[in-house]
Amino acid sequence: MGGDAVEGDPDLVGRVAIVTGAGRGLGLAMASGLALAGCRVVGTQARNPSELLALAAFAPDRVLTLRADVSDPGDCERLVEAALSRFGRLDILVNNAGRGMRTISERFLVEPARFWHADINAWRTIVDTNVNGPFYMARAAVPPMLKAGWGRIVNISISHETMRRSGFSPYGPSKAALESASVIWAQDLAGTGVTVNVLLPGGATRTGMIPKEMPAQLASSLLDPAIVVPPLLYLASARSDGVTGRRFVAKSWPAVEGAGWVLPE
Repeated sequence: MGGDAVEGDPDLVGRVAIVTGAGRGLGLAMASGLALAGCRVVGTQARNPSELLALAAFAPDRVLTLRADVSDPGDCERLVEAALSRFGRLDILVNNAGRGMRTISERFLVEPARFWHADINAWRTIVDTNVNGPFYMARAAVPPMLKAGWGRIVNISISHETMRRSGFSPYGPSKAALESASVIWAQDLAGTGVTVNVLLPGGATRTGMIPKEMPAQLASSLLDPAIVVPPLLYLASARSDGVTGRRFVAKSWPAVEGAGWVLPE
């Protein structure tokens, strides 16, 4: 991580972004990437706010860190209000906060978690965070974006294979619901200047959702969370004007900037 100097992406300098679940893994990588590109960033964490210390130290003049739970509609509204109060605008929302299968079972990778064995409260926690949370955040963020005539919503998802994998309920179905919602929201916002797209790594990443006990083959193939940063910067910028309702896989992202960044999927 760097300091306060703005590396600068001309399309992103001065933009304001909220990144939920920004304390580690994908969220920390994306929040740091946006800040390095020149964005002012509001990063959140629900359970362990101390995890936000690394992000806060990364670019103190451009980063605001807050404890917030996206499953609480009031917290989501307060987040948007905080971004507007501190930075005067809101351009980008990255719905990254999520709960994975560890909420159901720490051994889900070695012992498939059958849905009829799932604790009801754990099930609700995943659905509330992964499905309701992005809705609450988008609902709060869209009005100022509409007023400005420009905005970006990026919903972080998983592979189709994981959505359908045995023992991955309700995590897989929750992300399938988010992807369906993303397509619908993009249509609802058509012509407003506010876009909605889905971004996923394209494989398992080194995040807190992966338990220590895992097959050796999976452990050796984990992706660096930073893999999602290049496509995110494209989706967050004016270069993606008109690109909405689409799904982007970071692992397949072209290395060359420009028009070639847009994937066919």
